Amino acid sequence: MATADWRLEGDWVKNCNCAYGCPCDFNARPTEGYCKGLVAMHITSGYFEGIRLDGLSFCVTVHFPGALHEGNGEAQPIIDERATPEQREALFAILSGQNSQEGTLFHIFSLIVTKMHDPVFAPFRFEFDLRERQARVVIPGVLTTDVEPIRNPVTGAPFRGAVVLPEGFEHREGQIASANIDSTGAVPFTTKGSHSTLAHVIQSPAGVLG
Repeated sequence: MATADWRLEGDWVKNCNCAYGCPCDFNARPTEGYCKGLVAMHITSGYFEGIRLDGLSFCVTVHFPGALHEGNGEAQPIIDERATPEQREALFAILSGQNSQEGTLFHIFSLIVTKMHDPVFAPFRFEFDLRERQARVVIPGVLTTDVEPIRNPVTGAPFRGAVVLPEGFEHREGQIASANIDSTGAVPFTTKGSHSTLAHVIQSPAGVLG
């Protein structure tokens, strides 16, 4: 497996069609038997070899017909249109999993996705407030997703909950929230009041650093 020096730190959004809590994080089957979702990141600080990636965003929409570990997934990468050709190649080199150790997020992703759709290069609007459990990602013509706190069904008060995964390959701790998703790209789907995880992450070739 190729080796390279890279690091991504920033705001992380994982939204999917499952019920709050995302069974996949606990080695259980998806709520509806299949997974349609997305991960998105705004890179506050990052690089691949000598190429800086600060300030860029990316997203990947996915569909798995069953549990993620069963594979046969399809995915579409969406890359910030502001990325230069060199930055695009750097992001693809990271997302490919070919520059990550075995058992890390992007390496696992490369094993369970069997159909990769052509990438989209588009403008991003990325809003993120981890403390308030709020986020919004808008990619015109491709994706809109909003995140807000889960609400108490009786009082309407915001509910605070988090998942802690000491050996997680995506993040170590994430705030659980409620997502609405409207994906119109190569992996189309819509959800309302489905699962969201918000986290601050640091990813490296060796996996999660924080």
